[in-house]
Formats: sequence, structure tokens, C-alpha cells
Amino acid sequence: MSSTVETSLRVGAVHRTAPTCPPKGLFDALDVYHDESTRSAAINMAIDEALLETATLPSIRFYQWDHPALSFGYFGKFDVVAHFQRDIVRRWTGGGIVLHGQDLTYSLIIPMSDLAFGESSISIYERTHEAIREALAANGQTIAALYERRDEKDSTLEGGRYNKDLCFANPVQGDLMLRGNKIAGAAQRRTRRGLLQQGSIQNVNFGNGFIDSFAQALCDESRQGQIDQPLLTRAEQIAAEKYRTSAWLHRR
Repeated sequence: MSSTVETSLRVGAVHRTAPTCPPKGLFDALDVYHDESTRSAAINMAIDEALLETATLPSIRFYQWDHPALSFGYFGKFDVVAHFQRDIVRRWTGGGIVLHGQDLTYSLIIPMSDLAFGESSISIYERTHEAIREALAANGQTIAALYERRDEKDSTLEGGRYNKDLCFANPVQGDLMLRGNKIAGAAQRRTRRGLLQQGSIQNVNFGNGFIDSFAQALCDESRQGQIDQPLLTRAEQIAAEKYRTSAWLHRR
């Protein structure tokens, strides 16, 4: 399965009139998927891709992992992660190595037909992290700040390949920082269908309604999406053709 595969299947749809949001939100409408089932790394990646195939409105999915997992970016090299004793998957998006299990993982899907798709990638990235910062503040947590690289020397890459490849040891423009540590990062991919952003939030308190506050900061009113059987069936197909294959995992 490749990014050029087309399908007329409409899955995981929500059938209600779309709400509108105030100008402060990134979106005029948002479907929120609380995926409470723990899933394998391959299936998590495949569900994100299935949502991108079929979404007609911006969507955000929050999800979990059934084993300690590791995802690494599309352009990453497998030999860098081969020694990790985790459920390993190559993402369709870029970026570095992310360890999953204790984090809050989300995927943001923006269909090409949505106005937000016309924003620059960095603008979407930063506005998503601003929403996370707003949610943290709403839950009484210390205010975080977006990372701004000041010059080429301002980098955590020093110290070898291990730090360079680990996403949360290497903040980039627009990442969310708290007391000098990166707490939120993401990676994107644009296709003719839309934009997929896969993100991870780590080492903060996710209680007190943080997820709902995060979604509300993106869009003041939202609808609940459902991870239904047609979506899971399509995801299983994608996983079997891509994310579970040795060819995909070892492609670089």
C-alpha cells in the first residue's frame, strides 16, 4: 500500500451537522477519536493512515500502545533502532526515534479540502503545540514555551548519534519545552488527500481533563468520532501490506 492508493470507502464517519468555532481555534470543525483500546505499533500507524484516507473534516485521535513501543521516522535507518527491545515500527511521517508507552500519543488529520490545510507546515505545528500549552495552563501546570533555535550552536545534537536520533533529546523549531526539556514534538506528512501530523507528549500530567482541554483549544466545539469496524478492517489491510512487512521496516 502506498500514499497513492485511492479508495471510495468512507469509514469512521460522524453523521451530524458540523459545529463552528471561534477564530482562536485552528479549525472550524473537529472530530475527536478517543481510542481507548491498546493496540500494536503497526495497527496504530495503520489506523492513522486509514483516517487520512477517509476524513472529510479535521480529526484528532488519541491512542495507546499494547506493549512498550518505538516509532522512528520514514527516513530513519533501521540499524539505529534494531537493538531496542520494543515493538518497533517505521512511521509514514518523518522525524526521529520516539519511545512510546508512558506518553500521550495523538494523530492530527487535516483533509486537503479544509482551510487549515493551506497553512504552512510550521504554522500548523506551532499552533498545535500552542493548543497543548493552553491545555497545560488550563490544568494548572507550569507554562511551557515553544522552542526557538537561536543559532547553529544552540543544539542538543552534541554527544553523538544516540542524542541526534532520539526525538525528545533534539528539540527543533516549534517544539514545546518545559524547564529546559522537550515535552511535545511531532512529525508530518502531506499527500494529495491531506496532512497527517503524529505527535507525542511526555513527562507532564495528563489528568484533570487534559485531553479534552487540548481538543477544545484546537476547536471550541467538537464531535466524537468512532473507531468502527470498517476503519479497523481497512487498518488491518494497511498494516498487512505495509507496517508489518520486513520490506517497510528495513527499507533504509
